[in-house]
Amino acid sequence: MRKLSTADERRAEVLAAAVRAFAARGYYGTTTAEVAKLAGISQAYVYRLFPDKESLFVAVVDHCSRLIRERLAEGAAGATGSTPAAVLGAMGNAYAQLIVDKDVLMVLMHATCAASEPPIRVAVRDMYARLVEYARAASGGSETEVQGFFATGFLCNMTMAMGAEEVDAPWARTLLAGIRHY
Repeated sequence: MRKLSTADERRAEVLAAAVRAFAARGYYGTTTAEVAKLAGISQAYVYRLFPDKESLFVAVVDHCSRLIRERLAEGAAGATGSTPAAVLGAMGNAYAQLIVDKDVLMVLMHATCAASEPPIRVAVRDMYARLVEYARAASGGSETEVQGFFATGFLCNMTMAMGAEEVDAPWARTLLAGIRHY
């Protein structure tokens, strides 16, 4: 006997499919039909769960934000010291392990590019507002330390997205210095 999915379970499945689809082709290059096909449902059902593509993408950004926050919390909990540097370092390590999943990484990159769309801009701003405030509270770091943590994270995103670790050249070594990759 086949077990029927609840709406919440189906929504989670659609979000997982949407993460994969948007990671591959971005907000502008992905259709809801592609998301539906990956999720194994009809496009009409996608629209029952999300009123439009923009709402679906915002939900994907929120989903990735929660994943990042969970990983940062795991990192902070596993820090070997209580100084801001130790906590931020452990959170950075946890983040570097998370973005080994290129889908999360690419969704972040595409979300930044699609932030010209007002609802997506709000979702991206909200994500970073929550993450910055969490990093500040968890680490006790100064504004400069927390800014440095995010600056390093953005550099990590960029170098990972372009595959800089595959390039043996002075410019790549410069950008990758001190960046953790897994």
